[in-house]
Formats: sequence, structure tokens, C-alpha cells
Amino acid sequence: MRHFYAAVLIAILSVLTVPAAAQPPRYLISAQPMPETPPGVQAWRVQYWTTNGSGARFAVTGIVAAPMEAIPPRPRRVIAWTHGAWGVAEKCAPSLSPNFFAATAGIDAVSRGYVVVAPDYIGLANPTMHPFLVGADTGQAVLDGVRAAREIPGAAAGSSFAVWGESQGGHAALWTAMSARSYAPDLTLVATAAAAPPTDLAANLRDGSDKNARALLLSFALHSWSTLYGFSMDGVANRTNQGIITRLAQNNCVSLDKKPKLGTILGILTIVRATKNKDIAKIEPFGSFARANSVDAARVPGPLLIAQSGNDTIVASSVTRKFAKAVCRRGTGVRWIDMTGDHGNSARESAQETIGWITSRFDGNPAPNDCRRV
Repeated sequence: MRHFYAAVLIAILSVLTVPAAAQPPRYLISAQPMPETPPGVQAWRVQYWTTNGSGARFAVTGIVAAPMEAIPPRPRRVIAWTHGAWGVAEKCAPSLSPNFFAATAGIDAVSRGYVVVAPDYIGLANPTMHPFLVGADTGQAVLDGVRAAREIPGAAAGSSFAVWGESQGGHAALWTAMSARSYAPDLTLVATAAAAPPTDLAANLRDGSDKNARALLLSFALHSWSTLYGFSMDGVANRTNQGIITRLAQNNCVSLDKKPKLGTILGILTIVRATKNKDIAKIEPFGSFARANSVDAARVPGPLLIAQSGNDTIVASSVTRKFAKAVCRRGTGVRWIDMTGDHGNSARESAQETIGWITSRFDGNPAPNDCRRV
């Protein structure tokens, strides 16, 4: 009889216990419903696991939004929204902002039935340095955000997704597309859209015509890279100005609806003068690092949409167009949208056309190709 009970116990345990190798990895740590959302939208503040390009594990944050309606019989289509530059300090995370929904063009896709996954990336809303414009780190945080969203029952997110971003988020979208197949083979990338994307980082940090914005973004990059990797700023600025660069990065989040404080203005003007004749491409190790984290046209899969304004004073249109031509030469078609507005409205200005283009890709329609007129 004792052998009989032992045999029954072993049989039960064999049913209830799933071998460790068969257990799917878990990405979602928590998902807290947000009480105030736009009409027709339900959303969660999420925390989830990701890894950077070196394999280190981080708990990161973001927001997942979905239609406020009954769960459909089939999983919902997903758009990963990759945000533009909000800063590099922990407090600058988009998910912490009371203006998140108003400032996030990607939320418009929820009304079309999409789940929108909006990661903060590494280092925003969590206490580690944000890897500003670091390609692999950012792309992997986006992909793991899509994975985490699939673990929220109310979102009903599927495994097929598009990625769409603006400015820094355009760079993130392109790196997400380059990383998707190798890092997240369980997901299916349907389309990639980038509005005003930095692609050649050294050229972007050098060629934007708004010298004040260029100085602030350069401060973000220098502070981030020197903190994370121990790069010396001695070749860029003296010790006094290095301190100003650090304070600009630590104390300032990008806000399009607020005027900067006097101290910020004076600091930016100082860095404009200090870096006037400096080309980061020629200053090591920053030059090599910028090249390593630029976007390789040969690695970007299609279908691809790029939206760019000729009046953009932060991401030079000439740099983006050169990148698009390189993609075309590799045989990948590009949908090119010419815009006329400023940098801050790049995604909003092209939103409806971009969402329509993404929907057409999900529907399986042939992608238009504007390579002849890029």
C-alpha cells in the first residue's frame, strides 16, 4: 500500500510540475491600472525585466495602453511607441509625466484597436544611468516591453508588432528593428516607422542648425556615455565646463511647453561656446562609440517608413535623407514622408499617415516604395 501511495504522489507531481526548461520566461513584474486615461483607453503603469547589450539585467518601466472594450477573440495588434528625448535623469521618464498622454503621438493608435507599448528605456524612472542613444540597450528594452505587455490579460496583446518612434525614439525604433530577429524570435516585426530619426550620431550632434538644442543633446550624450563607460571628457571641455555639462544633464528634462530657467540658458550658452569647433567624430573614444551606435543601413529590415521635415533644426534633413538613400541602395524599400513643421511635431504631424501605413502592413498589403524620390 505504501508503494501505491508513493506511485500516486509521483504521478501527481509529474503533472503539476513543469520542467524548468519548458517554463516560458516571465518579463512582467507589475502592472498597475491608471485611473485617469483618455476616453476609450485603459492603461497600466508597468515594470518589467530587460537586459542591456552586455547581458546585465534591469527592472525598467513604461506604460501599456489598450482599447477599453471587451477582449477580442484574437490577440490585438501591437505598436511599440519609442519616445523622443526627455532627458537622461531618472526623473525625466515619460511614464512619470502628467502630460504623458498629451505628449505621446503613439496613443492615437489605440482608437484604431492597437495595444500601444511605451517603454521608458533603461535608466528613466529607475536608478541607473540612462544609456542615451545606445542602440542595443534601447532596442532590447523595447522588445522586452512588448513581451511584458503580452502578460497583461486585459491588454490582449499579440506577438505581431510594429515599432514607431520620433527623434531619439526614431533611433530606438530602427535599433529595435535591427535587434528583433536575433533578440526576440518569439515576436514578429511587421513594420518600422521613424520620424526625424538620428541615424549618424556624430553628424546629427554636429549638423543640427539649432546650436542651443545641439549643446543640450551633446551634454546628455557626453554625461551618459562618460558615466556608463568611464569615458573622459577632457578632449571635449575643460574641468569647469565638464561640471556644467554634468549639471545640465542631471537637472534638466526636455519640456516643449516650458521656458528653461536662467541657469540652464547660461549653461547651454557656455557649452555652445566651449564646443563650437569640436567634432565629436574626431574625439576618442566618443567618435568610435557614436559610430558603433549609429544605425547601419544594411541591417534595417523593411518595410520601413521615414518621416522628416526639411525645416527640422535639430535632426538635419540632409543626414536623414542620406541614410534613407543608403537603405534604398541595399534593396530595402522606403516610404518617405516630407513634412514642413518643426522637430517637436515630427510624429504628430505624420501620425495619421503613419498609423494608416502600419495598418496596411498588418493587413498584408504591398508596401509603397519612394526610393526614386528620396
